[in-house]
Amino acid sequence: MSNTQNLGQAGDAGNPGATLPEHDTPALSSADHIALAQEHSAHNYAPLPVVIAEGRGAWVTDVEGERYLDCLAGYSAMNFGHHNPDLLAAAHRQLDRVTLTSRAFYNDRFGPWVDALSRMVGKEKVLPMNTGAEAVETGIKVARKWGYEVKGVPENQATIVVAGANFHGRTTTIISFSSDPEARTGFGPYTPGFRSVPYGDAAAIEAAIDDTTVAVLIEPVQGEAGVIVPPLDYLPRVREICDDNRVLFIADEVQSGLGRTGTIRACEHSGVVPDAYLFGKALGGGILPVSAMVANEDVLGVIQPGQHGSTFGGNPLAGAVGHTVVRMLTEGPYLENARKLGEVFSRRLEEFVGKGVVSVRSIGLWAGVDVDPALASGKEMCERLARNGVLVKDTHGSTVRMSPPLVISEEDLNWGLDRFAEVLEDLRAGR
Repeated sequence: MSNTQNLGQAGDAGNPGATLPEHDTPALSSADHIALAQEHSAHNYAPLPVVIAEGRGAWVTDVEGERYLDCLAGYSAMNFGHHNPDLLAAAHRQLDRVTLTSRAFYNDRFGPWVDALSRMVGKEKVLPMNTGAEAVETGIKVARKWGYEVKGVPENQATIVVAGANFHGRTTTIISFSSDPEARTGFGPYTPGFRSVPYGDAAAIEAAIDDTTVAVLIEPVQGEAGVIVPPLDYLPRVREICDDNRVLFIADEVQSGLGRTGTIRACEHSGVVPDAYLFGKALGGGILPVSAMVANEDVLGVIQPGQHGSTFGGNPLAGAVGHTVVRMLTEGPYLENARKLGEVFSRRLEEFVGKGVVSVRSIGLWAGVDVDPALASGKEMCERLARNGVLVKDTHGSTVRMSPPLVISEEDLNWGLDRFAEVLEDLRAGR
């Protein structure tokens, strides 16, 4: 019988947990890495041909040592930049203690974290999960149960109003109410119970509500659609409609929240307080997936033990990192930097309109830039920018999304925008 008594304990060299020898990864070129990925991974992404090996702040470095300005920031997951010392310190401290207990037990990071998160957004309860899609699924389940137990909707008849061109994730239920054919086609049969209306049209939401409606689920700013900022009176009107019809207002702040728009919640720009927030991405500090639904007791109180959860949801490592994220947002300079540089960002991007750009939408350090399709597709624009040292991502034809880390300096932001201008100039000159 094998002896496992000392497995995972400190070895002779004093390296806690070392039971296998470490091996350096063979030096591979970008082409080698891309070939391996193409051969052995499912082709569910079409990445730019850049193989990142390191990151610091707003900059990343590939395996050949070339540096790039990261103006995507992991779709807002890297709001605090790469290799953030506060987040790394919190993670390292917790890695030396305990990383996972499951919610079968309490852990000493859980209570302080959910207390801080709920206080930061002015709500009473937190239901932690891992990915943004899980947070949305949580919102759907809670809204339905609230509808049956509190509002009195007949069992299995609950409906939720959503907005067209939404992006809430890629689970089977979520893509059931997506209008994106790439996300939806080929994955039916679809989950019923959703009514989609045009984004930004409050009257359409009101018309879609009936006695079976339990919630309106919308993004305060639509990210995947191209950073679509709604009219200023849209969210307040949605709030009124939900109040008048006893319907929950659920705000998906997975991308828009936690500093991206210069506020902790994008809803703050219109003075609206939803019944529930869905957070993710930046909540894990770019270190691990952390998400949560945050609401008051009268909403989240419908969930009882055994009805919803996750093995990793609320784990000690997530609590340590998530609590640090809350502290950084409430005590650090990140929101102010996003607001200040957001003005620079918007002003510089507007200068490109008529010079290869058709239109621009921005809020905080987040922008959707519509490149003239006669010049280039969004994918081609991103490829050219990467060759010039700037990383961004396209969406829907000729639209480019930009979301640099909140730690970016004004000098680096202007450098990236100068490269954008150079690429536009080359395109217009036919180079």
